[in-house]
Amino acid sequence: MPSLFSLRALLLTAALLCPLSAFAANPVHGLAIYGSLKYPADFKHFEYVNPDAPKGGTLRLSAIGTYDSMNPFLVKGVPAANVGMIYPTLMTSSSDEAFAEYGFLAESVEMPEDRSYVTFNLRKNPVWEDGKPVTAADVVWSFNTLMEKGAPFYASYYSEVASATAESPTRVTFKFKKAGNRELPLIVGQLPVLPKHYWDKRDFTKTTLERPIGAGPYKVATIDPGHSITFERVKNWWGENLPVNKGRYNFDRLVIDYYRDTTVVVEAFFAGRYDVRQENIAKVWATGYDAPPVKDGRIVKEEIKNGLPAGMQGFVMNTRRPVFKDIAVRKAMQYAFDFEWGNKAMAHGAYKRSYSYFTNSFYAATGLPTGKELAILNEFKDKLPPEVFTQEFKNPVTDGSGDARANLRTAMKILDDAGWKVGTDGVRAKDGVRLSFEIIENQPEFERWVLPYIRNLKRIGVEATFRIIDTSQTVARMNDFDFDMTVSGFGQSLSPGNEQREFWGSEKADAPGSRNLIGIKNPVVDALINKITQANTQEDLTAAVKAMDRVLLWNYYVVPQWYADTWRVAHWANFERPKVQAPYDLGIADTWWAKQPKQ
Repeated sequence: MPSLFSLRALLLTAALLCPLSAFAANPVHGLAIYGSLKYPADFKHFEYVNPDAPKGGTLRLSAIGTYDSMNPFLVKGVPAANVGMIYPTLMTSSSDEAFAEYGFLAESVEMPEDRSYVTFNLRKNPVWEDGKPVTAADVVWSFNTLMEKGAPFYASYYSEVASATAESPTRVTFKFKKAGNRELPLIVGQLPVLPKHYWDKRDFTKTTLERPIGAGPYKVATIDPGHSITFERVKNWWGENLPVNKGRYNFDRLVIDYYRDTTVVVEAFFAGRYDVRQENIAKVWATGYDAPPVKDGRIVKEEIKNGLPAGMQGFVMNTRRPVFKDIAVRKAMQYAFDFEWGNKAMAHGAYKRSYSYFTNSFYAATGLPTGKELAILNEFKDKLPPEVFTQEFKNPVTDGSGDARANLRTAMKILDDAGWKVGTDGVRAKDGVRLSFEIIENQPEFERWVLPYIRNLKRIGVEATFRIIDTSQTVARMNDFDFDMTVSGFGQSLSPGNEQREFWGSEKADAPGSRNLIGIKNPVVDALINKITQANTQEDLTAAVKAMDRVLLWNYYVVPQWYADTWRVAHWANFERPKVQAPYDLGIADTWWAKQPKQ
């Protein structure tokens, strides 16, 4: 599922409190959540890099589909892969530490005790590609423009920021609408900074294939829509020797080649057309890597453990559609999906079942609610399904034989009890609404999972069809919420916060381009999001997130699918990576380097 925002951007989100600035607005080098930063002010580099990694060489990567825009900040168009990396941010995250950011454009940051504002002191040497300095005016312009003209994500993400003011060419202050939101200063630290002087002469609201300018480690070299995009490392880059960048951005060139077909892209990898492949399809990983370069060692195949929250991947139901407004229908959909059989037959048992909107993290709701979580849920007891308090949410399971009759009988009873009657055409209906819908997806590989699901749905009186659409159509239809059911995922950060509004908030249900694909308008969820963003301690945050997770699960908004807690990566043997692996980022284009010939 394409998205304007990468899982890395979501990982940067955090609440806030740097111990050095807890009670005074003294300049500090970084911000962290509820405790001390891992790296002190005089740190030399992150632990998961090789500070002596050689620079040079070319890294070739792949992408599916095409692109028609160099502006990744709009809903319009399909942006070129990785183009956002040419723009620096005020702060940057560490990939081995939850909830922390360190100065990038900003040399230091100040925050008062009540967290009513945050001030960034910019470094004096950052420059754009054309040699003009990066200033506080660029920061303010970027914030205002993204809020007013950017994708709806930005207006949501920064909704609690009242203003941005340039106090000098190197000092910018963001004031907040209310004090106490521990996440906001780090959210502001993630702001991509764009060149005001470049965009003053152009219409930011329009897609463009004109080469943009940035101030990041790479610049756009060549643009060839439908074929490739090439980036070149900026020589004598102003940020190269900063502690946050030491040992990173080691390739002279990054080339991303586009392919129309997922089968062709695998063949191209074995033919040496590109260098590194992350495999997301378990069957291909298990059976499709018997090519000669793998057998003779020219391609290295690895599974690397990660510590990433898996979030939720599943069959997403659009509750704006009449067919999915009834919670009974959504519940019945769960029982028609035979994960156990599919995982064995099609994935060689490689997957684990998604069980939470915060799968693979300690925010996942398990057991029955207790303590602070129970106290929170009790505030809304009369508005919640009773099961929230009496049962642990569990996905339906089968014996993996492919015969899901028991679960299908349960599904039929749910629909019968809710008044969905089978018509003469074999399809259930109620109040003039037929249980008939379309499942859309842009990855043909999902067909082998979807068709068995459709067959089971037919057995319970539900008519479903499946259609593959291309990437451009997918982006447009997701932005307009023009679908019945689709396969999608909701990646989560290490510290859930304001982005939850974008996923589940009522105000985003009708905002084109938002990530509230489901169309949730649930006042309890809205109230829980507010509790998450206003949490003062880790304990409060955990309780509020678990409560929201439980409410989302018991409303059956998605049919959970699967996750993996490893990166499956294959690469040609002419690359090396650091001995210490960061748990939250694989770092292919970030910390790897081209192997040097032996002297």
